[in-house]
Amino acid sequence: MSEMMPAAFIGHGSPMNALEQSRYTVSWSMFATTFSKPHAVLVISAHWYVNITAVTAMPVPRTIHDFYGFPQPLFDVEYPAPGDPELAQRIADVVEPTYVGLDHDSWGIDHGAWSVLVHMFPLADVPVVQLSINAELPFDYHFNLGAKLHALRSEGVFIVGSGNVVHNLRLIDWRAPGEGTDWAHRFDDDVREIMTSDASNLGTASSRRDYGLAVPTPDHFLPLAYVAGLSAAAQTPTTTIIDGYEMGSLSMTAYALAGSR
Repeated sequence: MSEMMPAAFIGHGSPMNALEQSRYTVSWSMFATTFSKPHAVLVISAHWYVNITAVTAMPVPRTIHDFYGFPQPLFDVEYPAPGDPELAQRIADVVEPTYVGLDHDSWGIDHGAWSVLVHMFPLADVPVVQLSINAELPFDYHFNLGAKLHALRSEGVFIVGSGNVVHNLRLIDWRAPGEGTDWAHRFDDDVREIMTSDASNLGTASSRRDYGLAVPTPDHFLPLAYVAGLSAAAQTPTTTIIDGYEMGSLSMTAYALAGSR
């Protein structure tokens, strides 16, 4: 049996984090030095938010530039990590009877994944698969699916949820770099209390008073549900890798679920 790989939720923020070095990207890089090179990486990214549960199963996933209005150097980024069709099939098997389709040609590695992985595994020498977020299913489905994925951690798979606890693009204040509104702080603190004590309670975050502002759409929040499910399955709370805010309405908080050697 391989060492138990850690799991993590990364607040990925702007695609520009792929090109820039900041205290956030340094923390991601440093975190990757705390465990052995994984057999593969499974990413649940906010940016593959579709009406089906699927996993990438191509041997050579393409780098997806799923954004617009950014400088050309960002569109020039390639993250040529190999895929892992065998792992894709293993994921489909381990979560049965939940259905997971095998995607052989439609998706790849989106910026929610590669903007983080370029810092954690800059050589792109670790196979990467992505699991879609099924937009038609509720929070509990995603939490329970995350719990089922726990078995992969002892098989050398590093599992990453990539999103943002607070993600409201409509309320971004470009004059507030490094700052968060009062409501962003409150909701981020509420979620941190849950994730660092008993992540099985993450579903209650929707009843907190600032949820509507912090999570106007569920796409960036649901990757955290997978890590919460992993945490519950491991019966171990997560720890905070780093926290912070950008442009008033984005939280950059990242969480880790420890592995073992």
